[in-house]
Amino acid sequence: MVKSMKELTGVQKVAVLLVGLGPEVSVDIFKQLTESEIDQLTMEIANVRHLKSSETEEVMNEFYELILAQDYVSEGGLDYAREILEKALGKEKANETIGRLSSRLQVKPFHFARKADPTQILNILQHEHSQTIALVLSYLDPKQSSQILSQLPPEKQTEVARRIALMESTSPEIIHQVEQIIERKLSATGAQDYTSTGGVEAIVRVLNKVDRGTEKAILSELETESPDLVEEIKKRMFVFEDIINLDTRSIQRIIRDVNDMDLTYALKVASEEVKNGIYANMSSRRAEVIQEEIEFMGPVKLKDVEKAQTTIVALIRSLDEDGEIIVSRGEGDEVIV
Repeated sequence: MVKSMKELTGVQKVAVLLVGLGPEVSVDIFKQLTESEIDQLTMEIANVRHLKSSETEEVMNEFYELILAQDYVSEGGLDYAREILEKALGKEKANETIGRLSSRLQVKPFHFARKADPTQILNILQHEHSQTIALVLSYLDPKQSSQILSQLPPEKQTEVARRIALMESTSPEIIHQVEQIIERKLSATGAQDYTSTGGVEAIVRVLNKVDRGTEKAILSELETESPDLVEEIKKRMFVFEDIINLDTRSIQRIIRDVNDMDLTYALKVASEEVKNGIYANMSSRRAEVIQEEIEFMGPVKLKDVEKAQTTIVALIRSLDEDGEIIVSRGEGDEVIV
């Protein structure tokens, strides 16, 4: 190459990286890019000539270090990332890597609390307003948030869950004020970004981690005030593709009550893993019929596929609530006997 590695632009380094990663990986990356980005990269890749293995390795190492640094920043903040990188790469290399990231780093609010014990955070939050608790839990690791939510009084659990689900965005000033209070009480330092938080996805992540009793109590109480919200939460707590994670007996019980038409539409765009998992749990004759229907049915409307999948998910939820099947969620610490 004409230029040294240090003289290369960001786009040129990406081009070198993609050449080093090979065509199969590059194709997947290109799928995530805009048309103009693809045009830029294509031109730069075309200009890559006689690339030395040492040059490719240098760019790949830089990319790896940046990803590593970003992960450390997300986990524990800038100071934490610098400390770990210094131990791994040395002080000079660590400073260089952090320097590359510094212009675009966004550290999540309350990042310092992610290393704190949930009980310690609970002691600080339990007397705060429900909206304040909801804000903090939205930014914490879901496992931390679930433990804290489970220990709140039942009436407060529901209110906090509702506020997380309905939260859209919070002003930087409010985030900063709340963060300062928590920061001071935890005797830690931190930085903040100004992104939106909360929402249905946030409460789903939390509820997926709490015990089943807490989940049902929250949803039951919440349903009296916001039935549409509860329905939306339930829809997102188990998606059709998750069926592959169920045990064999449960899958067989589910497909026994699903008609062939719904199953055909639902499997039309499903992954091969899901298709094979379902075919393996029905009679070979039924599997052949459904496979033939899918093959010859031609294009279908997405809304019809979604409707069929929703019907099956509703059945799964109903069987789970009736105790006929077990939908295991969370970190795998739920014992099934």
